[in-house]
Amino acid sequence: MSSKLQSTVPKAKDHQPSAEESLPAPKANAEAIHFLSTLGYLSWKLHVMEQHSQEFIKFRVLPMERKMTLVKQDDQLTMTRSVKEGEEVKTEVTFIPGSSTMGFISEAANLVLLRVMAWRQTVPSNARFLALDTEGKLCYSTYQGLGFQKIQVDRQQVEVFIVEQTVHSVKGIPNSCQFYLLSDGHLAKRIQVGSPGYCLVTQMPILREKDEIEPRPVFEKKPLVWEEDMELYSRFVDRKEELRLSHSSYLRQHPEAQALISDFLLFLLLRQPEDVVTFAAEYFGPFAKRHPPTPALRSSHRPSPFRSLDPRDLFH
Repeated sequence: MSSKLQSTVPKAKDHQPSAEESLPAPKANAEAIHFLSTLGYLSWKLHVMEQHSQEFIKFRVLPMERKMTLVKQDDQLTMTRSVKEGEEVKTEVTFIPGSSTMGFISEAANLVLLRVMAWRQTVPSNARFLALDTEGKLCYSTYQGLGFQKIQVDRQQVEVFIVEQTVHSVKGIPNSCQFYLLSDGHLAKRIQVGSPGYCLVTQMPILREKDEIEPRPVFEKKPLVWEEDMELYSRFVDRKEELRLSHSSYLRQHPEAQALISDFLLFLLLRQPEDVVTFAAEYFGPFAKRHPPTPALRSSHRPSPFRSLDPRDLFH
């Protein structure tokens, strides 16, 4: 089973150069439109089934567009990357074995992870996953929490939780992005460290309120009065009659049992023990089929006269 995730951040602005900068940015790059779009299908374990991502940067001189598609086929991941600069288009297809993608977090799965971190307002200290760098090569990425900050979104001040993701490229320099997340995980702002531009939502989303977990109901334990329960009382009567008939049948088939009971009653009247139950167990114990053998030498640890309960007898 897979889930669908789509995220689009359509607006971008450029930071104005500060007065301390020695060289101002070129006029052609003073304004740009940055468009990001990600559509992904994930499994419940955040494994990518299919993903389509697009990044479009429109400069005054030379626009640039990047597209990447990930499709899981059998035991491998097919990646198609295309880069368009002006009229020139470069396309590359790469096949990644499934054994190399253990712990891989795609862009769509990354958005889900960020929402969970924002919802919990914490970043695990050992969060490290596989990711793709700007060249489409597998590397590892780390996460770091930068605390809380208030920013302006749609003419109102909101508090956001900042998470920085760093993709450690094998050949190039690390690439870091800072994600400004609202309390329910919505992405409000995205900054690529070292880049003059940033992405910002233009309309304040409707925040999802936290679900209130109701306490579990407590049911008081009521005593079971089986005599008042018609079903239990009916079973008791049936079982009682079944045992009575079984005992009567046994006595008819074994006339020596009647003589044994008569001897026991006579012996009981002569001894008159205080504990009749233990006395009866010691008297009839040697006649039991599973009675343990009597030791040759008596000891202080006398065996119990009561036979151990066989679990099979519980279901008879």
